[in-house]
This record gives sequence, C-alpha cells and structure tokens, in this order.
Amino acid sequence: MKYYIILLFFMISFSSFAQKVEKDGKTYEVKKEKIFLNGEDVTETLNLEEKQAILKEAETISEKIKTKEKALKKEKKAKDNYKRAQDKLAKAQKKYEKLKKKGKLSPVDEEKWLEKIENLTEKVEKAKKKL
Repeated sequence: MKYYIILLFFMISFSSFAQKVEKDGKTYEVKKEKIFLNGEDVTETLNLEEKQAILKEAETISEKIKTKEKALKKEKKAKDNYKRAQDKLAKAQKKYEKLKKKGKLSPVDEEKWLEKIENLTEKVEKAKKKL
C-alpha cells in the first residue's frame, strides 16, 4: 500500500505540477514548453540559449522522476511475484499433505506432486533473488 501511495504521488506531481528549474539564482517553472517566473510567462522574453537550457534541465528532471517511477514499479512487481509464488507453494504443499493423509496418492502421483513442489520452491527462490 505504501508503494501505491508513493507511486501515485510521483504520477500526480509529474503530470499536474510544473518542473522547477534553478538558473542564475532564479526559479523557473516549466509547463508544456512554456517558462514561468513568479507566475508570469517569460518564454518570449528569454533568449534562445536560455530557453533551451531551461527546457533541457526540465527534461532532465522529468527523466529522473520517470526513472524513480520505473524503479518503484519494478520493485512492486517483484514483491507481488514473490508473494504469489509463496502462496502457490503453500497451497500445493497443503493439498499434497491432504491427499497423502487420506492415502489417495499412488507412487506415481506422489512423485509428480513432489516434483511440482520442488519446482514451486525454485520459483520462490528465484523471486526472492529478484527482490
């Protein structure tokens, strides 16, 4: 849940707020190719070099935010995969124990179940390494 909130915060801040760029002691805000200083549009008053430098800096900031979002998504996905693998393993072990207790497993079936549990255990280990 914590990661959802952080991800939501980044997405909102990325999409709705302007990128703040510091240049020459002034803080500019960049929104869709427009540059604001103290709430006023100064895009046309800046020379071409300043404008390009500010827009490039804003782009760099946006890329850094996107990178953080991707990292959070990747981490969340890894945790979900690990939890899912653990759940599948626990369910398979429980079912195997239940069938074994009732005596409904032939030697061939028991071998298949043990192989399945072993494969699921390997998947859990792989998911844990990815975390």
